[in-house]
Amino acid sequence: MPVTLNMNMAMPSWFDIIGLSLGSQEDETGIKQAAESVKALTEQEVKNGIPSNRIIWGGFSQGGALFLYTDTDRTAEAGRRRSSQLRASFPWGPISGVNRDISILQCHGDLGPLVPLMCGSFTAERLKTFVNPASVTFKTYGGMMHSSCQQEVMNSKQFIDKLLPRID
Repeated sequence: MPVTLNMNMAMPSWFDIIGLSLGSQEDETGIKQAAESVKALTEQEVKNGIPSNRIIWGGFSQGGALFLYTDTDRTAEAGRRRSSQLRASFPWGPISGVNRDISILQCHGDLGPLVPLMCGSFTAERLKTFVNPASVTFKTYGGMMHSSCQQEVMNSKQFIDKLLPRID
């Protein structure tokens, strides 16, 4: 889709990104539409026979933030994921029910100029105020920019293996 921050050129994106500063306007309508799409995808998988407790959501950057937004929405089903951050449109505030105990792995490089480590740390600390703090894991990776590294991939694999033991 066309993204404002990318000079309106098309790129893979769940919703428009207008700016990256803390005061930037957000595409609230696009964020909500993307969250509804994710919920619909999840509902379809459940209809296909996948138990909701065996569905893990994962995303990089905007995708991770979207999944955090969707899972902390008061109507979302349970899910787990890793992420970066999302600001003004995020449904900040305590939640109850099944999503209170979702497991979250949030990974962040310490050299990311696009999404500074401070933003990721802030998100992790805020998450702990409205989900079970013991269920939030925040990992940083030295020397990593807005990308991934082998250690992050291994940590993500361990996280998934712990949440989804093999079914024989």
